[in-house]
Amino acid sequence: MNELLIFLIFAVLIASSVTHVSSDASDHRYKEGDHVPLYANKVGPFHNPSETYRYFDLPFCVPDHVKEKKEALGEVLNGDRLVSALYKLNFRDEKTSAVVCKKTLTKEEVARFRSAIDKDYYFQMYYDDLPIWGFIGKVDKEGKADPSEYKYLLYKHIQFDVLYNKDRVIEVSVRMDPHSLLDLTEEKEVDAEFLYTVKWKETDTPFEKRMEKYSLSSSLPHHLEIHWFSIINSCVTVLLLTGFLATILMRVLKNDFVKYAQDEEAADDQEETGWKYIHGDVFRYPKYKSLFAAALGSGTQLFTLTVFIFVLALVGVFYPYNRGALFTALVVIYALTSGIAGYTASSFYCQLEGNNWVRNLLLTGCLFCGPLFITFCFLNTVAIVYSATAALPFGTIVVIVLIWTLVTSPLLVLGGIAGKNSKAEFQAPCRTTKYPREIPQLPWYRSALPQMAMAGFLPFSAIYIELYYIFASVWGHRIYTIYSILFIVFIILLIVTAFITVALTYFQLAAEDHEWWWRSFLCGGSTGLFIYAYCLYYYHARSDMSGFMQTSFFFGYMACICYGFFLMLGTVGFRASLFFIRHIYRSIKCE
Repeated sequence: MNELLIFLIFAVLIASSVTHVSSDASDHRYKEGDHVPLYANKVGPFHNPSETYRYFDLPFCVPDHVKEKKEALGEVLNGDRLVSALYKLNFRDEKTSAVVCKKTLTKEEVARFRSAIDKDYYFQMYYDDLPIWGFIGKVDKEGKADPSEYKYLLYKHIQFDVLYNKDRVIEVSVRMDPHSLLDLTEEKEVDAEFLYTVKWKETDTPFEKRMEKYSLSSSLPHHLEIHWFSIINSCVTVLLLTGFLATILMRVLKNDFVKYAQDEEAADDQEETGWKYIHGDVFRYPKYKSLFAAALGSGTQLFTLTVFIFVLALVGVFYPYNRGALFTALVVIYALTSGIAGYTASSFYCQLEGNNWVRNLLLTGCLFCGPLFITFCFLNTVAIVYSATAALPFGTIVVIVLIWTLVTSPLLVLGGIAGKNSKAEFQAPCRTTKYPREIPQLPWYRSALPQMAMAGFLPFSAIYIELYYIFASVWGHRIYTIYSILFIVFIILLIVTAFITVALTYFQLAAEDHEWWWRSFLCGGSTGLFIYAYCLYYYHARSDMSGFMQTSFFFGYMACICYGFFLMLGTVGFRASLFFIRHIYRSIKCE
């Protein structure tokens, strides 16, 4: 156990160090006239965050030698493709209406710009590792009812406003000159002159606080107060409901213990009823025990991964625009924690007296990675067809395959061998009879699907409010920085999931239905299905996403995330139910 703890700490340290690699210029000091790196990153429709393209896919002024910036794994996964731009923003060197280039736009180039303006394209750049955004043009609809009369205007003149403190860049923003526009309404060749202006201004803001600007939108007093109030209101409601159900369950259990104690003192031929009646079947191993153990192993790994991500978030690793830090951490920690999946699955499978532990290990390795890989292959193909930056380069795919081959798989096998050799026995307070009892006919609302619906609703209601902020960050342009709130919501989610699963398991056993193993897992994980249902609502009611690529990316990757939640919360629900059942059957005499 100590070795496992040391390994987990080692994994966090590696992930933390890797996530800090991405910044190569943020610590630079400059003298007047020094070159400060400016990179053009990507362009894309504002409402489709996954549909981004290389900056020079649009016919902007292209340097003679386009220099691509070397990027970390997480940056590539994030769709960043940084290249050198023609704008020269030397330190404290002001420029007014400097010419970037003069060029004649062909009919095809005019059509590409028009299409981009119509789709509300934005661009993103990085200056000294600080992000910059701007729109490439606008559609003039004023006083025009007919769309055929709209004017398509391209911004020709960009003004960069840069704040500095002594020898460091603190803040940068861009403004598009509304008076310097190029009319692209007609499909004909147009002469274009692209200009830029650079203004420098001194500020007292220290270098250490230059990233705080990007998190202000999510932590302004007004927004923060509403956010906290909503979360507290949701949590209090859920906890009151949970406490109410817990009180009822405890009183019912107390009455059960008193009743069973009296039954033991009474005549032996008195017929038993309720959950004590099935004590000889409650620990009968479930069907498809290899799949069950694999699901537990994968769920435990994903739970560990989530905890580590929270640790890194709370210590400040994922500060705004630490490019690719989250994706790098996810890949590295998932690879390093695969041993936990192997150990948990193999150990539990052997406790259930399984024989083919090698097949179980293969199933564990593919249970989550398999659907994720299939989804990735499809979506990456879509991105390649669209020529989007979301399409991973061949080299990055090779790196991920090598990580899976050289790190994930060996650790999974080592964990499986350790689990097989742990010689742990399944702790059952009651002996299992040779033949199972027949389960009585139960009403429809006690079947699996209605129970899953009841089990998933309460945990989902605890996280419903926070989901909007997360979706607006992941699938929008908001920045999420208040990880303390998210961590509190996560803890409440675990507590509520565990309790509601335990309560439903008790009612299932009280109805003399002893097949609780899979039911507890399905009930615990059903919150993942509610989250996916929320995806449908968010897409149609709360977002302006459109197009085949963005739609497939949203529903494809959210399906994988919700499936991960299903496995993780299913594991939590089963573990809580197993602990509860062992406790209550240990408290009575079972012959």
